[in-house]
Amino acid sequence: MAGLKPWLYPAPTYKTLETYWDTDDDAPGPRCGHTLTAIAPTKTHGPRLILFGGATAIEGGASSSAPGIRLAGVTNSVHSYDVLTRKWARLRPAGEPPSVRAAHAAAAVGTMVVFQGGIGPAGHSTDDLYVLDLTNDKYKWHRVVVQGSGPGPRYGHVIDLVAQRYLVTVSGNDGKRVLSDAWALDTAQKPYAWQKLNPEGDRPSARMYATASARSDGMLLLCGGRDTSGAPLADAYGLLMHRNGQWEWTLAPGVSPSPRYQHAAVFVGARLHVTGGALRGGRAIEGEASVAVLDTAAGVWLDRNGLVTSPRTNKGHAEYDPSLELMRRCRHASASVGVRIYIYGGLKGDMLLDDFLVAENSAFQPDINSPILTSDRASTITSPKLNQSNASLYSTTPTPDGRLEAPSFGATSMDKSSMEKLAEASAAEAEAVSAVWQAMQAASAVPSDETSVSDDNSQAAETIADGSDTEADVRLHPRAVVVAKEAVGNLGGMVRQLSLDQFENESRRMVPVNNDLSYPTRKFTRQKSPQGLHKKIISTLLRPRNWKAPANRRFFLDSYEVGELCYAAEQIFMHEPTVLQLKAPVKVFGDLHGQFGDLMRLFDEYGFPSTAGDITYIDYLFLGDYVDRGQHSLETITLLLALKIEYPENVHLIRGNHEAADINALFGFRLECIERMGENDGIWAWTRFNQLFNFLPLAALIEKKIICMHGGIGRSINSVEQIEKLERPITMDAGSIILMDLLWSDPTENDSIEGLRPNARGPGLVTFGPDRVTDFCKKNKLQLIIRAHECVMDGFERFAQGTANNAGAILVVGRGLVVVPKLIHPLPPPLQSPETSPDRTLEDTWMQELNIQRPPTPTRGRPQPDLDRNSLAYI
Repeated sequence: MAGLKPWLYPAPTYKTLETYWDTDDDAPGPRCGHTLTAIAPTKTHGPRLILFGGATAIEGGASSSAPGIRLAGVTNSVHSYDVLTRKWARLRPAGEPPSVRAAHAAAAVGTMVVFQGGIGPAGHSTDDLYVLDLTNDKYKWHRVVVQGSGPGPRYGHVIDLVAQRYLVTVSGNDGKRVLSDAWALDTAQKPYAWQKLNPEGDRPSARMYATASARSDGMLLLCGGRDTSGAPLADAYGLLMHRNGQWEWTLAPGVSPSPRYQHAAVFVGARLHVTGGALRGGRAIEGEASVAVLDTAAGVWLDRNGLVTSPRTNKGHAEYDPSLELMRRCRHASASVGVRIYIYGGLKGDMLLDDFLVAENSAFQPDINSPILTSDRASTITSPKLNQSNASLYSTTPTPDGRLEAPSFGATSMDKSSMEKLAEASAAEAEAVSAVWQAMQAASAVPSDETSVSDDNSQAAETIADGSDTEADVRLHPRAVVVAKEAVGNLGGMVRQLSLDQFENESRRMVPVNNDLSYPTRKFTRQKSPQGLHKKIISTLLRPRNWKAPANRRFFLDSYEVGELCYAAEQIFMHEPTVLQLKAPVKVFGDLHGQFGDLMRLFDEYGFPSTAGDITYIDYLFLGDYVDRGQHSLETITLLLALKIEYPENVHLIRGNHEAADINALFGFRLECIERMGENDGIWAWTRFNQLFNFLPLAALIEKKIICMHGGIGRSINSVEQIEKLERPITMDAGSIILMDLLWSDPTENDSIEGLRPNARGPGLVTFGPDRVTDFCKKNKLQLIIRAHECVMDGFERFAQGTANNAGAILVVGRGLVVVPKLIHPLPPPLQSPETSPDRTLEDTWMQELNIQRPPTPTRGRPQPDLDRNSLAYI
C-alpha cells in the first residue's frame, strides 16, 4: 500500500451495523427524507448521531391501483445514536418542536443541531431556524429569531455550518420553482440576519435534492441534484469565502461515476463520500456507481475500483454483489464520526428501509482535520471561531471575546445559559476535530520526552544560541541593506543601509492578502516539448529587469513538458540527502508563494543565479512554500526546478508545508494549473508536481553551524539526526510528528514565553520557546536556526535573541558566517548618510506613515486585536 498514490485509494465497502435499543419506541424504524447529523461529545456522552424527521410510511406502490407512491407518516421525532455504545434512544426535548417535516436540512454546531425548511402534510415548513440543544442532559428546542427576510420556505435544499461560523443554505424548491440561490447567516454577528450571497466564479445551476457538506477548512461542497427539467446532475461545486468577504463558487474537477439526486454525501477529511441516489424517473443508481468518493485533495472521483475516468454504466454487470445491492437506495441520510461513515434508512423502490450501514474511510487518505491541514486551509475564510475551537484542544474554556458567540441565536427566544452553551458548542466540535490528531499522535508513538509544541510561521528566521566550536561564530550584521520598492521623487532603486534597531515594526507579522483564487477556466492548445527544456524555461523566465506576466494568463508549458521537467529534477533530488550539507556563502530565500514578480525583483537588486550573475561564487537556498496564494506559482516552481537542473550543486530547494497536495489543492496552485493549462493538463501537471514535492530535501546545514528549515523544531525534534532519518519520498500523513513540526511549527509570541504552547494555526500544532532553541543548538553544536513559513512587517525578525524572519527579503550568509538581511522595502530619500542625517526625526515620521499603509498586524508579545494571532484572518 505504501507505494500507491494517496488519491488512488478506492471508495469503501459498506456493511450492516448491528445496533441496540431498550424499547421499540427508541428504534427509529423505517423512514426516508430524514436527516442524520453528528454532534461532538459532551461531559456525559460520547459522539452521537441525531436523526430527525422524515417519512415513516408509504401509500400506494405495488399493492395500489394508483400509479406511483406517496410518502406519509411524516414525523418530527428525534432519535439519538450513541457511537460508543451502539445504542438508539428516543429523545423528547423540552420546548416547542419544529412541525413534522421531511426533505428538510440540518447542520451541527458542536453539541447542537440546527434545522431549517422542509415539507409536511400542511405544505412547506417555515424558514425558521430551530436549534436542538444537546449540551447537557436537559435537551431543549429553541427557535432562533432572525431579522429581515431570509431564504423563505423551501424543501429539497441543503444547509451546513461553514468555517464553524456561517450557516450557508443553497438551492431547493420553494413550491414554485427550483432554486439556485445561496444564503449565509453569520452566527458571530448579532442581531442574526440572512444575507443573500452573490458569489463569483462558476455558479451551479438551479437544483433540488442535492447534497452539501462542509469540509473542516471552510469549503462547502455542493454535489449533484435534480435540475428544473427533472434530470439528475453529475457536477460538484465548492463554495468558499475569501479574506475580503467575497464568496466564490469553483467547479470541482474530475469525472463523476454517475449523475444523481436524493443521494447522501459527507466529508471524512478531504474525501467526500457519496452514496446511493436516484436517476431520472426515480430509478435507483445501481452497481459500482452507487458508491463514490470525490477526493478534493487530488481533484478526482473514485469508486470501489479506483480512479473514475468516465461515467459508470450498469452494462455488463452480471455478477451479483450484495454490498452494492445494499447501496441501491435514495432519500437516505449519512453522517461521519472520525474515519467512519454512517448511513440510515432510505427508500428502495416502494420499500422504506430501517437498516444502519457503516464504512471506513481509507486510513491512508489525507485527513483535513489533521493538524497539518486545519491551519493553512482555513486561511481563505475570515472566521475567528475556528481558532477558538483549536484552542479547546488545550483548554476547555472558550475564549471570552465573542468569537464563537453564534449559539445565542437571539436573546428573545433563548436564555443566557443557552447562549453560553451554544458558544461552548464550537469548542466541543473542536474536540471531535482533535480526535484525529490524538489518534495520529498515538500511532506515531513518539516518546514522552520528545513531545513538545510546534512552530509554524517564519520566512527566514534565525535563532542564535551558544556554540561550542572555536571557529568563527555566526553573527547577525547590525545593518540591513534596503532597496526602495518604488520611486520617491527621482530616487527609485536607491540602495541604503539601516540599523536593524531602526525597524520599529520588526517582528510584526503580516496577514497575506493575495488569496483571491477566482480565475476563469480556459483551454489551451498543446505544444511539442523541445530539446533542452530547462534551458528554454530559464531563457523565458529568468528576466529580472524585464519579466512581464503573460497578458492572457496562458502558461507556456504543457503537461508533457511539466512531466519532463519534474522527472529531470526528481532524479537530482532523490540522490541528495534529506539534510543538505552546504558551504558559505549562501543566499537564503523565504516563502515565495507564487510571487514571481517579487522573486525577479530580489534577483535584480541582489544578483541572480546565472553565469552572468553571481552563481559562480554564491549558492542559493530556498526554504519552501513555492506555490499557492500568489498568481504565478507555475512560473515560480518551474524556474526553480530548471535552475536546479542547470546548477545542481549551487541551487538548493527544501520543502515547505505548501508542497503537499492536500494543502495546495486549496490555496490556489491546483486552480492555477487548471485555469492556465486547461482542466485535463492542469490536473495532470498539478499531480505530477506534488509527486515531485515528496522527494524534496527537508533541511539544510550551512558549515555545520546554521540549520535551515521551513517551520521549526516544534515538540519532537531534538537532533538533526531525527530529520536525516526521514526517508523520501515522503507524504505529509506518513511523516508523523517530526515532519509536521519541521514544516508547521512556529516560535512563541516573544522570548519571555518558554517551552511549548498551542499554536493558533490548528489543533495539535505548537509554538516553541527560546529555551527549546538554546537546548537544540547546544545539543547539536549549532549557532543559528534560519526558518521560513511566516510573514513579518519589516521582512525580518530576531527570535531567541537573534532570529531573522524574512518575507520580502533575503538573508546572505557570508564566508565569515556574518548574516546580512537584504530587503526591498521602500525608503525615503536621505539628505545625507543614514548615520549623520540631521533629519532622522523626519525620516522616522515617514517610516511611521509608511507602516500605516501596511496590513494591520500584531507586534509579537504585545496585546493583540481580534483579527490577529488568534483568528483565521491571521492564519
